[in-house]
Amino acid sequence: MEKVITAIEAQKRNRQRVNISLDGEFAFSLDRLTAAWLLPGRQLSAEEITRLQEQDEAESAHTRALHFLSFRSRSAEEMRDYLKRKGCDPELAAGVLARLEEEGYLDDARFCREWVENRSAFRPRGVSLIKVELRRKGIPNETIDSALAQADLQESELALKAARRIVGRYAALPQETFRLRLGAYLRRRGFSYAVASSVLNRLWKESQNSAHGQDLS
Repeated sequence: MEKVITAIEAQKRNRQRVNISLDGEFAFSLDRLTAAWLLPGRQLSAEEITRLQEQDEAESAHTRALHFLSFRSRSAEEMRDYLKRKGCDPELAAGVLARLEEEGYLDDARFCREWVENRSAFRPRGVSLIKVELRRKGIPNETIDSALAQADLQESELALKAARRIVGRYAALPQETFRLRLGAYLRRRGFSYAVASSVLNRLWKESQNSAHGQDLS
């Protein structure tokens, strides 16, 4: 049995949604885009009502996903987990993911490259730890390996960059304590013992040369 649209009213708290009244009573709300073609007086079948509500659910999930992306880039797996937490069923989530990929908002290869670039520039850590982080984001191994190959990261350079950020905290300490604390910091960031040891030797010599230079001045 068909029902007649008797009112379409914008919501007061969310101007992007409208309330639909059928046969004089509130029936459901829709996103403005979903409801754009509706007018008072139009008759809707039960099938059309169901289809409108499904379209609205998909549009709402898409809008929610875009908001999630507004903070930073996401991997497809992160987005899938997010939609699941928000109560989206797998079929709906798959449709949203496909739409986001088609629109260019989701791209695991690009996400992977950006993650590697960000880590090397702002939060240096060992390649092994970068791989672990990306696997946790659901990125396939071949995509990770491709991004790392393109970046051509040098472990010793990354370790040196990471250590230089905090070496000033330990410069006045005895050599053994200097090596223990700065070495632990580097190993927590995924650098091997050999790489960390080389960096520690270099920075210890630099700190001693700097200290002696100050004594002579």
